[in-house]
Amino acid sequence: MTVQEQKQFNDYANFVVSTTSKESLHTEVLVDRLTGLHTEHNIEFSQLLTASIGMQAESGEFSEVIKKIIFQGKEYNEDERFHLKRELGDVLWYWVQGCSALGYTPQEVMEENIKKLEARYPDGFEAARSEVRADGDI
Repeated sequence: MTVQEQKQFNDYANFVVSTTSKESLHTEVLVDRLTGLHTEHNIEFSQLLTASIGMQAESGEFSEVIKKIIFQGKEYNEDERFHLKRELGDVLWYWVQGCSALGYTPQEVMEENIKKLEARYPDGFEAARSEVRADGDI
């Protein structure tokens, strides 16, 4: 790396730090934030964090199998199908962790999702409705 490239890298690293929250940079600040959220809302944010990171990781493993089949020529067979099933089970496990941490049953979350999607797509899926949403449709 040249001196100029090293300077650019260091400048960018400093920029990254300057645009990062204190909670992301300092464990003590993060712990204080989690403690405050837990006290104020009586929610296990540690369980939410487990759910969030776990869903992402397991979704990544699911996607990895599909990537190898589609882009790397791996055979799609019953073993791979079973592997995908197991990864979906792992995603489900973490998803239920999230439901539980928020005090929802999986059924409540599914029902709310149905209401949201029926309102968004009253006549079935339309690309325009997926891109331009009504006020309040998150």
